[in-house]
Amino acid sequence: AQFAEPAQAVAALLKHLKAQRREEVGELLRASMEDYAPSDVPLEDFFQRGRYECEAARAADVPPWVLDALSRGQLPPFVCDALVLRSTFLRVQVENMQRPSAHSAALPLRQVIYGLLLGAPRNTGAAAPGQPSCELPVVCEYDRLQKTLKKNYVPAASLPLDFCDDHFSLDTLAEVPVLRRQTLLLETLGMKASFLESVPSHLQLPVAVTCHWIRCSEPQVQLHQLKALLLTMVSGELQRGTADLDPAALPAEDDSAADNEFLKWTEKKPQKEDFDVDAAHGFCQWQCCLQMGLYLNQLLCAPLPEPDLSSRLYSGTLVHRLHQELQSAPAVENLSSLSPKLTQLYQVLLNTVES
Repeated sequence: AQFAEPAQAVAALLKHLKAQRREEVGELLRASMEDYAPSDVPLEDFFQRGRYECEAARAADVPPWVLDALSRGQLPPFVCDALVLRSTFLRVQVENMQRPSAHSAALPLRQVIYGLLLGAPRNTGAAAPGQPSCELPVVCEYDRLQKTLKKNYVPAASLPLDFCDDHFSLDTLAEVPVLRRQTLLLETLGMKASFLESVPSHLQLPVAVTCHWIRCSEPQVQLHQLKALLLTMVSGELQRGTADLDPAALPAEDDSAADNEFLKWTEKKPQKEDFDVDAAHGFCQWQCCLQMGLYLNQLLCAPLPEPDLSSRLYSGTLVHRLHQELQSAPAVENLSSLSPKLTQLYQVLLNTVES
């Protein structure tokens, strides 16, 4: 509806409320309108042209390709915070507060991101006797220590010798050959490209992130956690309609049976005593690793395909239900009676992360 002035819009809104609430809500709305100051940001630029540029970003001496990616939403605010402010805020999830922050598992990934953004010197080994070592750039991270906000100064990682020459800078990162960018991404995640050859392309990054999670998680990842996570990824293939392992669509009967089984696990009511806070902490760590793996992939101009970040890749409800089921009924992971193709995909993922 179109209104000539704000007062008409407020009056029209109040008609939908109960009579006894109209006066109170009307006063709150009018008070809020008096406090509101319209932004001078021309948001129509973003919605009409798919990008928005602000003066502050241009004044920050950000490389043009980074500025363009930020304006299009192709790079996260985390990158801008680290690059311009040299400060980042790590959000807390539903974690075990007695353990170190879930973000600790992704620290090596963040350090490589900082190294790329801030131009950390190359890793040439130990400095020669009598020569000063190069100081690494530092980023201030706001994280938690138990239930308290804590400030940590994190040094950037040195870039490997075979990634770039002596004159590398963020300005030319997009010009680095894609194979080198992919190698840096996979080496940071502790994965070799050859191990991912049998994995569908849209799952290669999540699988590589999972390998990093297994290596860096504290406490150690349990097998039930890993299997529950991989089964959740497999369940997402039902939503895609086809699996990369076979260009043909899943047979309707297989699709329906498997989908119903995953739906049954999702809707199963948990018992209060079934909640495993350490398992939840582990899955939080995986999400932190996935987040930084995605950011690193985006900063490297996507040498690996971006995964689908909807519930097709991860569902907290489903992964916790599967984790509980696997502890009491290990046969849950046997999908062969439901869908041979999903069983094959699950085995490919499991073999890859266990290799």
